[in-house]
Parts: sequence; C-alpha cells; structure tokens
Amino acid sequence: MDISIWVWAATIGGLLLVLAFDLWIVDRGEPREFTMRQAGFWVGFYVALAVIFGIGIGLFGGGTAMGQFFAGYLTEYSLSVDNLFIFYLIMSRFAVPKMYQHKVLLIGILMALVMRGVFIALGSAALTRFSWLFYVFGAFLIYTAIGIIRSHNKPDDDLNENAVLRWVRRTLPTTPDYVGSKITTRIDGKRYVTPMLIVMIAIGTTDLLFALDSIPAIFGLTTDAFIVFTANAFALMGLRQLYFLLGGLLQRLVYISYGLAFILGFIGVKLILEALSSSGVSWAPHVPIWVSLSVIGGTMVITTVASLIKARRDARKDKEVAAPASAQQG
Repeated sequence: MDISIWVWAATIGGLLLVLAFDLWIVDRGEPREFTMRQAGFWVGFYVALAVIFGIGIGLFGGGTAMGQFFAGYLTEYSLSVDNLFIFYLIMSRFAVPKMYQHKVLLIGILMALVMRGVFIALGSAALTRFSWLFYVFGAFLIYTAIGIIRSHNKPDDDLNENAVLRWVRRTLPTTPDYVGSKITTRIDGKRYVTPMLIVMIAIGTTDLLFALDSIPAIFGLTTDAFIVFTANAFALMGLRQLYFLLGGLLQRLVYISYGLAFILGFIGVKLILEALSSSGVSWAPHVPIWVSLSVIGGTMVITTVASLIKARRDARKDKEVAAPASAQQG
C-alpha cells in the first residue's frame, strides 16, 4: 500500500495513545496483582482493536492487504505465545513479585516495540534492494523450525542469558533484593540498579531475539512495511494481558512448539517459492494469502486443542496413580 507520512504518524500516535491509556488505567495507584478479569477484558479489547484496524485496511487497501494483515497478526500472535513461556521462565528465575509483573512486561514490550520498528525498517529497505534475501530468510525460517522441534524437550531451567544481559549484570552494581518497583536506588550515596531493571532488560532483549524469527516470518507473508509494523505492534500490545490470562495454561500447551515450527517451516517454503516465481521459474507456484491464513489459523487451533486434550489425559492418569497411594496411606 502507498502510505503517506501523515498516515504513519497518525497510526504511531494512535498506538502510543492506546498504550498510554492502558498504562494510566492499569498501573495507576499502588502496585497490585493483575486479575484474570482485567486480563480477559484487555485481551479482548486489543484483539477487537486489531480486528477493527484490519477491516479498516481492507476498506482502504483492499482484500489482499486485509488478508496480509490478519495473516501477519495471527503469525505474530502465535509466536508470542511461545515468547510468553520464556517470559514465564524469566519471571520465575528472577522471582518477580506478582504485583510488579505487569509493569515489567509493559516496559520490556515497549523496548521491544521500538527495537522491532528499527528492525522492520532495515529489513524492508534491504529486501527492496536485495531480492536474494528472500532465499536467506526462507532458509533461516526452515532452519529455525527444525531447531524448535529439536529443542522441544529441552529442560525448562536451561535458559541462557544473552550477551546484553550478561554485560549489564557484570558491569552495573545491583541490589540483592527488589526495592518496590524502582529500577534504581541510592544506598550510602552510591547509585545501584535493582533486579527490576535486569528483568526488564531480559524481557526486552529476549523479545528482540525472537524478532529474528518473527520478522522474517511476516515478511514471508507481505513486504509492506506498514502492515508488518502494525501487525507486530498489535500482537505486542496485548502480550502482557495474554500472559496473565493464560497463567498456568502455558505449561499445558505442550504441542504449541510443533505448531509454531510447522508455521515457520511453511512460511519459509512459501518465501523460497515466491522468490523462485519472481525469478521466472515456471513450476514455482504462488501461494495465495487465504491459504497462508488458513494454514496459520488451522495449525494453532489444532495444536492448542491437542495440547489441552493431552493435559486433561495426563491429569486423569495422575489422579488414577495417586488414588491407590492415598488408599494405602489411609
């Protein structure tokens, strides 16, 4: 789509206003735990906002642009579920009090949104000048999909810190405990950072690393920088509410990684086929956006339902095993 600078400015301004409203409503007053009711309301609000925005794109940009937005949004939102599991591990490792977790997620996601904006701009410019990058992106997505499957049974505590986080922990003096929601504090005249800042950096930089998968994935669905950015923005904005809504359900989505691997592999193959077709290869088919949308949506539904069925069966087996043991103790 041909988007003017004024539309870009209005869109970014609108997104910032929504985030500011979110921050003012949710985080005003004393820190408190995020309730399921709050999480459900805000997840529904952001999903509805994304749907309205997608329909608006369809009205002004046509059905293809609308389909690309929804396919990109679904892809980014699906990948975000996998991100949330890593966020859960980070929160557990740093023992973040529940009343401060939504603030940590908000700041980390804002950092990621800014960094992804830069990443998208660079990627869009690079793809415009170097069309062979589509082959690189496609191969990278297929490689990532294989890596996800291989690491599916990786222990939960095997969470490696990235280079930025290691540098911060090594360089900056840090307090041993949290000081409310403060990110810095002064002790005996010396400035210290608190674990709160470390967690925020961990969340933000980890999400940036996830962008190495998600940005190429959405560029496999559309090369329109406006659609890529807005799909990412809407997926990220509702991420912290989704974290609290899913809660313990994250541990039960055992097959979600397989679904994400399939989606990434599918988009990787699609990217390579599209590049071949653009190069004049006659046998390379064009994959319509409605096929991509169907594959992405169908895969997530199937893997989610299969995960919940397995979790229910496992819970039933645990009860059957526990029942004889309880009877013997009695």
